[in-house]
Amino acid sequence: MIAKAVFSRLPLSAALAKAALASLLFLVQPAAQAERIKDLASIQGVRDNQLIGYGLVVGLDGSGDQVRQAPFTQQSLTNMLSQLGVTIPQGSNMQLRNVAAVMVTARLPAFARPGQAVDVVVSSMGNAKSLRGGTLLMTPMKGANGQVYAIAQGNLLVGGAGAEAGGSSVQVNQLNGGTIPSGAIVEQSVPTTFVYDGAVTLELNSTDFGTAQNMVSAINQRFGPNTAVALDGRVVRVQAPLDMQAQTAFLSQIENLNVQVPPARARVVINARTGSVVMNRTVTIDEAAIAYGNLSVVISSQTGVSQPDTPFAGGQTVVADQTSIEMRSQDGSLQRVTTSTNLAEVVRALNALGATPQDLLSILQNLKSAGALRADLEII
Repeated sequence: MIAKAVFSRLPLSAALAKAALASLLFLVQPAAQAERIKDLASIQGVRDNQLIGYGLVVGLDGSGDQVRQAPFTQQSLTNMLSQLGVTIPQGSNMQLRNVAAVMVTARLPAFARPGQAVDVVVSSMGNAKSLRGGTLLMTPMKGANGQVYAIAQGNLLVGGAGAEAGGSSVQVNQLNGGTIPSGAIVEQSVPTTFVYDGAVTLELNSTDFGTAQNMVSAINQRFGPNTAVALDGRVVRVQAPLDMQAQTAFLSQIENLNVQVPPARARVVINARTGSVVMNRTVTIDEAAIAYGNLSVVISSQTGVSQPDTPFAGGQTVVADQTSIEMRSQDGSLQRVTTSTNLAEVVRALNALGATPQDLLSILQNLKSAGALRADLEII
């Protein structure tokens, strides 16, 4: 009645009143989530290529491979020295501790050109204790077809640290692996084709028919009808200009278009090894009753010494292990969980049970089996 009285007193036309009402409804309705196409999909044909190589790291401070246990290190070093004009006598037993055999990996980005630098990852494959302070010698980087696409060389950047003295050692992070920023130089490029028969294919990062249809609607609204068509829930085919120079500008506009994204499918991911539970905001649970209890088994072992009563009775001192087993059980109580409509209520309902992450694993599995959990349950 108040709203009616206010509108009756205002000298507004019918069109202006409709506009004001539409603005009021817009403020009440929640804003729809929109994301760019470049964040939702990739262009077919525009991809990275994996590179791999085998090389040697030198300059280590006595933490390299032991050649007797890693004979391939000595063989690789002999072959490298022979290429440099240094001949090693047959049967020589080189005791080298400053050299380590490593595997070198890198990703060759799309449209990479000769002379461009890429990052490489160096990992020890022998029994080297540390690669810290080492230098990677010139290593060819090959693709899946066996051709050399880059050459890697440079000083390693190792994030770990360690020390050893008097039989004691301490180590922080990993010492047998490191990186070389811009450590490889591209020698040849990989041809990249992204327009096939006058069309560009967009591949969604995850299968969703609603997102694919919204993407088609956004492209057709911007560039005209029949420009894009959804082949399925993951692939969208877009007609591209025939001019090669116009294709880059066309794809730039395509990638920056905003697409309305529907809510994600409800999913709960459980890591059974770490006990972590992750759920998205669309997860809900129906009203249910849950009973749970904790059962723990404690096994303790103590070492005892048994000695004879008299010193010269001929008995022997015996070391005996004493083991005790204790079981602790906490009776569970029946708890009522009400129907929830959002993630916050789900978390609040589960926290009200006082359950630990390990308890949640069993509770969520039982809720799924009982049909009370409205989400896909994935265990990794």
